[in-house]
Amino acid sequence: MKSLLFLVLISVCWAEPHPDNSSLEHERIIHIQENGPRLLVVAEQAKIFSHRGGNVTLPCKFYHEHTSSTAGSGTHKIRVKWTKLTSDYLKEVDVFVAMGHHRKSYGNYQGRVFLRESSENDASLIITNIILEDYGRYKCEVIEGLEDDTAVVALNLEGVVFPYSPRLGRYNLNFHEAQRACLDQDSVIASFDQLYDAWRSGLDWCNAGWLSDGSVQYPITKPREPCGGKNTVPGVRNYGFWDKDKSRYDVFCFTSNFNGRFYYLIHPTKLTYDEAVQACLKDGAQIAKVGQIFAAWKLLGYDRCDAGWLADGSVRYPISRPRKRCSPNEAAVRFVGFPDKKHKLYGVYCFRGYN
Repeated sequence: MKSLLFLVLISVCWAEPHPDNSSLEHERIIHIQENGPRLLVVAEQAKIFSHRGGNVTLPCKFYHEHTSSTAGSGTHKIRVKWTKLTSDYLKEVDVFVAMGHHRKSYGNYQGRVFLRESSENDASLIITNIILEDYGRYKCEVIEGLEDDTAVVALNLEGVVFPYSPRLGRYNLNFHEAQRACLDQDSVIASFDQLYDAWRSGLDWCNAGWLSDGSVQYPITKPREPCGGKNTVPGVRNYGFWDKDKSRYDVFCFTSNFNGRFYYLIHPTKLTYDEAVQACLKDGAQIAKVGQIFAAWKLLGYDRCDAGWLADGSVRYPISRPRKRCSPNEAAVRFVGFPDKKHKLYGVYCFRGYN
């Protein structure tokens, strides 16, 4: 009986490794079959910087890993597709597709995008006349037969983030109204990365505002009791994600360079809001928007100690050189408020666009 048991144990010990050996051998066979040229897509730079109105090239080239020739030397047609990634990782926005002589651009990219094609393996995308909405991450996908690969490039824009609330006061915007409010002020709703960069540059604001991904956050550089507590560390405070229709907060907007002239209109008298609108029109311009005063202040160093009407009915003035009676402690766009539009107490800031 002991001998029989010993034989059974030997049999089990020898039998158990066979499935594993078979599996390993099977994996080796599959790996050996994948020894052909593998398509590689490479972005020479992961991040590109530009500004509104500029032109930019998003780099992308493709190669075969196991050959010295370019991927375009094969018999298959190469298909190049550029998409823009969104905060919802399941969604992408079509930008441009090319296959052979067939080219197609989409949405507001139409007429503004094309391939550089400096060589057979160059799939770099040129974007002209950049708009604020172009900011973000782009995916370059190259497909050849059954092979494909991708690379991602981020397009950053020089600009300024500013907090915004309407005449109704603090915390009166749902997400969709926040988006429109920014657009009305010559800007777009800011991304988290843009707000984070603004915080690193010193932006401190205690009111929570919507961001483009649907989250609600606010930047604190000087911790204090009403803003998360004075014993907390500086940072971007995160309220999380809220109902885009029902929840109401302020908003953080982002704007960049403008193609035009921002200026304070010299006028013999102070103006009501309606008179301010007409004065700019008479001067061949329009009453300026909040995004334009922030862009002029931040990007051009505009400095003026005169409070003036803006298009949304607010009164503000930009100070780049702090001094007594004109923002003595910090460079900022000073906010006077939303006064009665019939009061003749203020001047006006105008904006004349260049064609």
